[in-house]
Amino acid sequence: MRMSPPSLPRRAAAEFIGTASLVAVIVGSGIRADSLSQDIGVRLLANAAASALGLGLLIALIGPLSGAHFNPVVTLSEWWSRRPGGGGREVLAYIGAQLAGAVTGALLAEAMFGRAPGAWATEPRSALHLLLGEAVATAGLVLVVQGLRHIGRPGLAPVAVAGYIGAAIWFTSSGSFANPAATLGRAFSDSFTGIAPGSVPSYAAAQLLGMLLGMVLAGVLYGTHGPSGEPKSPDPRRTG
Repeated sequence: MRMSPPSLPRRAAAEFIGTASLVAVIVGSGIRADSLSQDIGVRLLANAAASALGLGLLIALIGPLSGAHFNPVVTLSEWWSRRPGGGGREVLAYIGAQLAGAVTGALLAEAMFGRAPGAWATEPRSALHLLLGEAVATAGLVLVVQGLRHIGRPGLAPVAVAGYIGAAIWFTSSGSFANPAATLGRAFSDSFTGIAPGSVPSYAAAQLLGMLLGMVLAGVLYGTHGPSGEPKSPDPRRTG
């Protein structure tokens, strides 16, 4: 017998917990790597590996509950792809939970390593080439999520999305934040993974631009119908 979808409060709670956990992994692994090595390559490798593994596990665990978005651009792109079905209330609940979760996760990571929570990051990330890298990283993420749904392989999301993010941390100039919520959270950590608060709006703008580009690319490649030729499902828990 098929179970009914979880209620919206439970799905929002899942997004909060998942996003907090993801940002704690990203920030915490960055703090740990920073304390163990002065080699920037070693630090980046450790942070990328931990981030990809953590993301994949969280998608597998929380995906059946909320779709495991953990990211406003994923939520917005999924809502737009099923816009005839509505879902505005869900979008607001998800994004609110993601933003709160990201800040909570960053503060938790700081506290776990004995650092005073709430110190603003001081690393500026506003150069044009970094914003270009962030747009590219986000476009690729949206294309992966949308593409998996279009080809009827949503079960590959834990591996495919995590693998893409792990790779994008290396091949993009920005380090592939690709997530406005995580970007906000990382402003609360003056560490290897931090971003100065003044750079957050420009990063978020680049991410939204990348989201639009990713959706355009998905439309060009796959059209507007699913793998069976039927219109795309409005199921709010599907992430791709």
